[in-house]
Amino acid sequence: MKEFWIYAALRVGLFVGAFCIVFGAWFMIDENVNLLLVLVLAFLVSGLASYVVLARQRNALAVKVEQRAGRMTEKYEEVRSKEDSSAD
Repeated sequence: MKEFWIYAALRVGLFVGAFCIVFGAWFMIDENVNLLLVLVLAFLVSGLASYVVLARQRNALAVKVEQRAGRMTEKYEEVRSKEDSSAD
């Protein structure tokens, strides 16, 4: 679960950073800032940046999710086999 929170915090941090950069650049060009467009651009920029910058954290999260799914599958199969053997 730790990997999820680290990845989520880094994604939020990237979005906030991208928002500040896009807002600042737009404000330097024109003082009339369209916040909706800034949000959309910041979302796109942070998404592209996270794809490159956060690859290691994303892979760590994927490994944890896969391990957890494997454990859940094993438990399910164990319960199912017990039910099958008790039904005989």
